[in-house]
Order: sequence, then structure tokens, then C-alpha cells
Amino acid sequence: MKTLFYNCKVILPDSIVDGWLTAENGTITEIGEGQPDLSSFDCNKTDLGGNYLSPGFVEVHTHGAGGHDFMDGTLEAFEGACLTHIAHGTTTILPTTLAATIEEIYGSIDAFREAKVSLAGRGPKLYGLHMEGPYLNKEQCGAIDPKYIRNPDPEEYEKILSYGKGAIKRWTLAVENEGAGLFASRLVEEGILPSVGHSNAEYSQVLDAFNHGVKYVTHLYSAMSTIRRESGFRHSGVIESAYCIKDMNVEVIADGCHLPVELLRLVYDVKGAKKTVLTCDSIRCAGLDVKESVIGSKTNGQRIIIEDDVAKMPDRTAFAGSIALDDRLIRTMYKKVGVPLYDAVRMLTLTPAEILGISSEIGSISVGKKADLAVFDDNINIKSVFVDGRKLV
Repeated sequence: MKTLFYNCKVILPDSIVDGWLTAENGTITEIGEGQPDLSSFDCNKTDLGGNYLSPGFVEVHTHGAGGHDFMDGTLEAFEGACLTHIAHGTTTILPTTLAATIEEIYGSIDAFREAKVSLAGRGPKLYGLHMEGPYLNKEQCGAIDPKYIRNPDPEEYEKILSYGKGAIKRWTLAVENEGAGLFASRLVEEGILPSVGHSNAEYSQVLDAFNHGVKYVTHLYSAMSTIRRESGFRHSGVIESAYCIKDMNVEVIADGCHLPVELLRLVYDVKGAKKTVLTCDSIRCAGLDVKESVIGSKTNGQRIIIEDDVAKMPDRTAFAGSIALDDRLIRTMYKKVGVPLYDAVRMLTLTPAEILGISSEIGSISVGKKADLAVFDDNINIKSVFVDGRKLV
């Protein structure tokens, strides 16, 4: 069935226009400017009330939401978290695991495959899993339990790659660890996006990893090295490397807490909207009004507290993921940082889709792409969400 969406401000990759579009069989078929002649369209008509019409958000790093964590390893957890996300405009998700036991990692892979089928047609699309660890640096563990962090072991990761074949699409690692180079090369061979994070690497190590396919930085500034001095000489860390390597892509947790407004602006000014991805890095309690929660699985996770609109470790020495969902990221970049709305949207739609290699299908409002759409007002309050042209929120 064909549908006309009209009376809206259409957000394109580099502009916003008053316009309309049609979708049929889940795909965008026409795009026009101004008000359409309704009498010339013999189809369903959806009046969007003058609100913004955006591509659905693409979330590349989330641990959960709505009281559920993907490390719970159950269909209920995956469904609950994903249905919370879609209510905030997210139509494509990379559920993210934490460093854990092999059994828990396998459990999350199993639940992902089950949820990908069960959510089809009623929730966001599950593109693939993002594995955050376990091959990280303990000195940059952040909120990840260090007892599960270890160096890459070919015997172990080959088993995980085999078990998760087709499901794993991204993997965060510390590139300075022994065996990390061989592991990163294997990820590239498997078509998995490797990213550097929870790392103490210096510039030469990051550059070497970049030249071997590690072209993405996980939550820039969070849990990574910066400039340090040795015998008076300064050595750049992962943060500076991300700026110095022109074609390195980065993601930022744009909740307004993990990074202050001036740093979010710096990232945007230096890397630009085509190299910067917004992520919520949300945890179990995102979307809930609670003061305590758990990061990781209910069985082996760590207790955290929520205050000042962000999750923290109980000793308050580090943040523990965010409680934000994706509409808040757009609001932060647009309202507080002062980024043009179309660029704020691009960093959560087309840019991640391009980096993941799926921009021919999603990520922008374009003829031939999927009609995955989010409708919101000027305060980025979500009004409705469509997946393959079907209204789900």
C-alpha cells in the first residue's frame, strides 16, 4: 500500500525543506517540496502536522534500556530494550555486549538471533552485535568489570567469531594489547568493524592499527589515553590520535554529561558531521526514573547509581554509561551545542550507516531507501516512528 507523508519539514543530509514523500512496500518512492496536491494522490495520506520528518536513528552502541540489559541474554531483555529505544526514534540498533564470561557472550548472541526474528515488523531493526571487549586495557576499564578483561587469545576469539558468524558486526578492542594486531586483522577479514576503545595506546600504535583497518574510535574521550610526558617529551594518546588521523571516524556520547558542550563543539568543528557519530551508550536504566541500577547482566553485573542525570560508579570516580536515549542526543547537539539540525541528525543517521556499510538501504531520506522515519517537533519530542513505512510508535 502506498502512503503519502505531507505537511512536514523534511530533514535531508545537508538541508531542511518543507515537503512531502511517498512510500510503498516499505521503500521511499517519491520526494517533493512544498505542499502536494492531495487530490492527485490515490493512496493513504498521513498529515505530520508541520513537524520534522527525519530518517530513523541508527544507534551503534547501546547496552540496554527500559530495565533490560543485552547481557541478560534473554529474548525478553532484547525486546524490552529495543522497544524502549524505538519510542525515542531509533529504528536500527547494534546491541552491545560487555566483557564477560564466554557463556554470557554466547547467551547474548543466541538472544540477539532470536530477537532479530521476533522484532521484525514490530520493532527496530537489529543490524548486528557490537562486542565491547573483553580484549580491552584494564587501566581504562571505566565501568567494565576488570576481572573479565583479558588479552586477545586466538583460540578463544576464533570460537566466538565462529559462534557469532553473521551476528557480530563491530568489536571494540585496545589496540596496544599483545595480540591485538592479529585480532584486528581477523575482524577485518570477517567484515567486522574494529574500533579502538578502553585503550592506553599512543599515536604510533593507533596509526598502525588505523593502517590495518581500525578506523573508528569508541566513545571519544571516555576510557582512553591522552597526552602524557615521559622524560619531558609529550606523547599523544588515543584522543589526540583521533584528531591527527584525518580519516579516523569517532563516536561521542552526546548526553551533555559525558562531554561538556565545548568538547562536543570541538569534535564537531574538527571531525565534522561526516566523521562523527552520536551514541547514547545507554544502559539498563535508560528510560526509567530510578536511583540505582546494574550495568551488565543481572547475574554478574555491577551496581551503579544515578544522579546528576547520568549513571556513575558507586564511588563516583567514573561514569557508568548513560541514561540518555537518542532523541536527547539530537536535542543536546542542536539546542546546546548549536549544531545545525540537519548535521545533528546526520551524525545519528547517515554517518553511522555509511561507516557500517548500509547507507544504500537506510540513513537518509532518499528515493529507493527504506522508509524508516522519525517525526519530532522543534524540541525533539518524538511524535511517531515508522519502520519500512509502517507506523510503530
